[in-house]
Amino acid sequence: MGDIRKQETVKEIAPRKNLGFWALWALGVGSVVGDGIFLLLGQGVQVAGPSSVLVFAVAGIIQGIVMISLAELAVGMPSAGAMSVWIDRFLGGWWGYLAGFGFTAGWIIAGGSTGIAIGTLTCWYFPGLDQELWTVLFGIIFLTLFAFLNVMGAAIAARTQLLMVLALLAVMVIFGAITMPNVDAGNFSPFAPFGMAGCMAALPLGTYAYQGAVTLTTAGDECKNVKSLPKALVWSSITFIAVYTLCMIGVLGIIPWNEISMTESPFTLAAEQVFGRAAGFIMNSAAWLAAATCIIMGTLYSSSRVFYHMARVGQMPKVFGEINEKTRTPVKGIIIIWALSVGMILLGTINADLVYVTLSNQITITYAVIWIMALVAAIQYRRKCPDEVKAGGFKMPLFPVLPVIGIIGVAFVLYACIASYLTSVILTIVWMALLYLYYRFAVVKRQHPENV
Repeated sequence: MGDIRKQETVKEIAPRKNLGFWALWALGVGSVVGDGIFLLLGQGVQVAGPSSVLVFAVAGIIQGIVMISLAELAVGMPSAGAMSVWIDRFLGGWWGYLAGFGFTAGWIIAGGSTGIAIGTLTCWYFPGLDQELWTVLFGIIFLTLFAFLNVMGAAIAARTQLLMVLALLAVMVIFGAITMPNVDAGNFSPFAPFGMAGCMAALPLGTYAYQGAVTLTTAGDECKNVKSLPKALVWSSITFIAVYTLCMIGVLGIIPWNEISMTESPFTLAAEQVFGRAAGFIMNSAAWLAAATCIIMGTLYSSSRVFYHMARVGQMPKVFGEINEKTRTPVKGIIIIWALSVGMILLGTINADLVYVTLSNQITITYAVIWIMALVAAIQYRRKCPDEVKAGGFKMPLFPVLPVIGIIGVAFVLYACIASYLTSVILTIVWMALLYLYYRFAVVKRQHPENV
């Protein structure tokens, strides 16, 4: 009886619905993976040359199409589980479980790589420190601070996110505007020095850079008005595609593509080259803000919310589904996500290629699979549940053309991953197979003990 009473008490406590449109918009813009734009752009340039600007823009447009295509589901079936809930309903339990677990695992890996990025960017201000040691320490310190903000409440974390995103966008817009007069068109020639193979290799990198934006759908249980979700999906897409594309043109127009690397943010280099170290300081701060926004509402917020939902339906241990009565947040879940992300930071110091290349690419592969399933669910939702769609108040434009284009675009990303990053593909297949066995013999047993 004690266990039953405890479970009932947990279920009575729900998250607060206190996130408005601007908090959701900031969640979408800020969850665009910070180290992807500011550091992985260098890798994209190395493999694709100036054409990386176009490739990254295409990746952003594909992401935008996915977001708009999922808006009907977001407003019609708002949930912390987001894509895992939608896919579960229309494709089946295993696929929903894969979507929820894979999405969250991806954000934990990104928490490690982005934690390393924020440590690296912080060390830029203190060149006299032991860079290897303090990269780790700074990464863990800020990860801990952002975890504390999430524990204190979604509104507190969201307000912090909004302020950081506004500061980030202000810097990026100003940077893009003032660099345009200094752009040298000659830096864009040859446009694609490595041909189509280079563009194919850069596409997964661009997809990784933009892939966090769909994260705002995990706020479905905590938004004030669910009709803010589709608006946030649309406007956050427009914001990050426009701002980042403008700035990438500025970077490549100032620095010859063959002088850009992954060792330092190309945005910082471009600002220093034109305006001196003070401008480099500002751009490094923008990169820091981008990494911070990914951690605070990407890794820590969205991961804990997806696992919260999965725990409530028996797909994860009950500890993830517990809500603190005072803060109305899944405190224990946030702490576990924090600990796993710290582990990824430490792993990254031992083997940077594993975290920054192999695992980061397998995130892109996993997310691509999830997006395709979610887009199929979006098509099924419109066709099978017209009354729910009508009640939601948002109608997907260009149906079914838009989600079909999204599926084709994401499938092309998958093809690019298979062609360029075979090791990551094999790793993804292996862990998905192991996860299926766990689901089949542990999760199903936990959900339906009467069938055992």
